[in-house]
Amino acid sequence: MEKIPTLPADDARRTRSDGAQSRERLLLTAIRLFAEQGFAKTSTREIALAAGTNIASISYYFGDKAGLYRAAFTEPSPSCDHHTDLFTSPDATLRETLESFYGVMMADLKRGDLARLSMRLWFREMLEPTGIWDEEIDNGIKPAHAALVMVLGRHLGMAAPDDDVLRLAFSLVGLAVQLMVTRDVIDRINPHLLENDAAIDAWMARLVDYGEAMVNAELARRKAGAVQPITKPRKKKA
Repeated sequence: MEKIPTLPADDARRTRSDGAQSRERLLLTAIRLFAEQGFAKTSTREIALAAGTNIASISYYFGDKAGLYRAAFTEPSPSCDHHTDLFTSPDATLRETLESFYGVMMADLKRGDLARLSMRLWFREMLEPTGIWDEEIDNGIKPAHAALVMVLGRHLGMAAPDDDVLRLAFSLVGLAVQLMVTRDVIDRINPHLLENDAAIDAWMARLVDYGEAMVNAELARRKAGAVQPITKPRKKKA
């Protein structure tokens, strides 16, 4: 039988202290089955059977199948919007800001097999949307992106961000997202680069270096007067 990963220590302790030990098992089993089969093709009976609990436990802990799916999608990987205060301090240097920002994003990689299953579930949701991905964008990703743009604007000395700041923000995020999306590729080619917490911390430190260089390059470009408005190409006359 496939080994099911455990929740992060704090979550596991909270689950046991509530006297709901089966909740963790249900949640982890649901993540695996939803990721493998999708929401529509996975039944609550199947989840309960695989988790070794009765089907009534799902109603007790999660309300219904939709509630269980929402918990499976959101609980293992807290959204960055809950941690924006860690990288938006007005007194922080650029490097301190990036260290806090990537510290939030890279934390998920330290969840091991749970992180892999969660990412597969996100892929499944994108392929077979239920609406929860749109909610995550609107309520989690969008506010976190806005916070990052605000911070970058401050470090670049801008009163209001322009399109290049928006591009810079997406590019900085992309450095970390690439590790999550291509984790299986990295594990096949150079597995030692993400094999443990120390390796992940080393990569995070490099991300801070890369990110700092990108922001400084944008600042230098602006100081050199290279910022030019992007115009649409003119249509050729017939």
